[in-house]
Amino acid sequence: RSAIISGEMEPGVVYSAPSLAARFGVSATPVREAMLDLVREGMVTIVPNKGFRVTEVDEASLDQVTQIRQLLEPPVVGRVTPLVPAEDLPGLRQMAQDIVDEAAAGDLVAYTEADRQFHLRLLSYDGNPRLVDLVSELRSQTRLLGLSALLASGVLAENAREHLTLVDLVEARDAEGAEALMHAHVARTRTTWAGRPDGRLVP
Repeated sequence: RSAIISGEMEPGVVYSAPSLAARFGVSATPVREAMLDLVREGMVTIVPNKGFRVTEVDEASLDQVTQIRQLLEPPVVGRVTPLVPAEDLPGLRQMAQDIVDEAAAGDLVAYTEADRQFHLRLLSYDGNPRLVDLVSELRSQTRLLGLSALLASGVLAENAREHLTLVDLVEARDAEGAEALMHAHVARTRTTWAGRPDGRLVP
């Protein structure tokens, strides 16, 4: 899932189970099972006798996903900022540091997964598991095809540090600041990170 979202597995390309098994260092059977799960999620389609094709997501769909995320995530982050227990802050900070470390290591798959875990954990403090599931599904429909270029330029590591800043804002109980940062953060998943050609922010 993270390889698809990060763009490491390219949209439209057909991947066989044996080639993926070799890539991830596992046997073909769990790969097939995992890919069938992704088929059910709509992230890949089956190509008979060949393998699995990564589903392409058009520009309009990416715009729509980002608009929904903007409506959901920033206000929830603002709302949970005073609710995160002080004893949980070191764990959240470590999760944010993991994102920074994976960016520095150049591992886009691990970076994307660490990013997903951090954001879903933060949203979970709202006490609404349906919201967390919905955001998780929306994130799966995102394609961050610009990450490779950002990694090469060093910008990805800089952006990754935003997660540590977000933890700082939560620790300071700055709900307004945390919400504003999340607005900018989600917007970049549709512009810089997704490689949108016109660079336009989604309102």
